[in-house]
Amino acid sequence: MFETQGYEHRVNGKTLNIGGELLSLETPLVMGILNITSNSFYAASRKQTEGEILCRAEEILSEGGRIIDLGACSTHPGAAPVSAEEELKRLLPALHLLKKHYPQAIVSVDTFRALVARRAVEEGGADIVNDIAGGGLDADMFRTVASLRVPYILMHLRGDPQTMQQLTDYDNLIVDIRKYFADKLYELELLGVNDVIIDPGFGFSKTLEQNYELLAGLKAFAVFDRPILCGISRKAMIYRLLETGPEESLEGTTVLNTLSLLGGADILRVHDVRAAVETLRLVSKYKEYAKPCGCCISD
Repeated sequence: MFETQGYEHRVNGKTLNIGGELLSLETPLVMGILNITSNSFYAASRKQTEGEILCRAEEILSEGGRIIDLGACSTHPGAAPVSAEEELKRLLPALHLLKKHYPQAIVSVDTFRALVARRAVEEGGADIVNDIAGGGLDADMFRTVASLRVPYILMHLRGDPQTMQQLTDYDNLIVDIRKYFADKLYELELLGVNDVIIDPGFGFSKTLEQNYELLAGLKAFAVFDRPILCGISRKAMIYRLLETGPEESLEGTTVLNTLSLLGGADILRVHDVRAAVETLRLVSKYKEYAKPCGCCISD
């Protein structure tokens, strides 16, 4: 039986408070990835010079991305994290650059460290904290997000990037992950954090088969009435199955993004913004005609 431990949802799950203004997610949004790292798994996503960072931000926004997700510490399976000092050394100048040239852009900061999250918001103007560890790698993260009063992306993870792929034993994958979110959301709500996006964590602490089981069961997370983020873009669940590589995974990404939207995703986190925006438009049009209309009666 699914246990919520007293969790009750109290806010509209289809809006986010961004600096005092409500961002609607009634229509799904695209989040574009901007990695200022040297070892992200998809080499084409790595941007390090000022020119590269601005060019990528312009690309994300001009192609229809609504959120720029800025990461300065790679967390793909097996990645060795850089120090907090190095992460901030990369992150803060990039945030200042983005806010100077694109002041209206919504920027999320991809970090599992509370100190980095605090400085990114207070000094760099970040709008959202995106934590791959769900507070599990820094005990101060939940209290920090509560004090910052910014939306928080809560991802499912077991262990850390070095150990997570050895922690894939579940009694029941979907039930166990729902329990994880129920417990974490209850903690966050007690601290007054209401703007929470849930991310099932494709590719993290899951086998290839479990990733597809998770995708097929995505609708199970609608119980929380929270925005759902899916980050599937060019991941190993695509290229290992197809026996290719990240560079050859755009078509597979588009297929799985389509399935994510049909399963209830509200945000797609992607490398290829134009393709994701087009996918969103096509699925939205399909959904107009997929709604029950009462004109088709089965025998």
